[in-house]
Amino acid sequence: MTLTTPCPNCGAEVVFRSAALPSRVCDYCRSLLVRSDDGVAVVGQSSPLPFDVSPIQIGVRGQVDGHGFEVIGRIRWGWTDGSWNEWLLLFDGGATAWLGDAMGQFMLVQERDLASVRTRHIHTIVDGRHAIPGTEVQMDREAMTIVDARDVICLAAEGELPFTPRPGWRMYSVDLRGKQGNVASLQRDDDGATFYDGRYVTLAELNPRGLRRFEGWAKPDAA
Repeated sequence: MTLTTPCPNCGAEVVFRSAALPSRVCDYCRSLLVRSDDGVAVVGQSSPLPFDVSPIQIGVRGQVDGHGFEVIGRIRWGWTDGSWNEWLLLFDGGATAWLGDAMGQFMLVQERDLASVRTRHIHTIVDGRHAIPGTEVQMDREAMTIVDARDVICLAAEGELPFTPRPGWRMYSVDLRGKQGNVASLQRDDDGATFYDGRYVTLAELNPRGLRRFEGWAKPDAA
């Protein structure tokens, strides 16, 4: 159920579109807000977002596999050598997905119940073991390769989100890739682990409208 309410810190209007998306960053004062049965509370402050050159932005609309969506949230993750975006997509039917955005590549994934992942190697990582890039694992009868494993930190966030993205939040992140463009990602912290799978997509596949403009840059053909 959509809730429109003033920010408890600055009074600006904020919108929560679903009870499944209880967290929000105020667009004006950047307060971290959490919705509960007792109302909306300030639980912290999000850091300013660092500059980047992604064409994606909050409010972009598109369609993938026949389903319309809108970009409603973002987390900026960092590691020792760089950073990347993860954009939250809200589909017209209420489902959500994440669009990973790094170095001009886009990865569309949805959360998957870890109990349905019947790959022993993945569960050893969930239990605390470090992943080794280059290792091949079998997942859903397909071979996938661990291509990346690193400690990451939440730098900043914006928009609506399914959890509270406190600055300084640390994760252990593992990415896997298949030969047919399929991908998977595991994120682990002290509270547990979450697993996502999906595939690489192009901007053209997303049919985007409202992409971010940059002075002196031509708008992508996909737009």
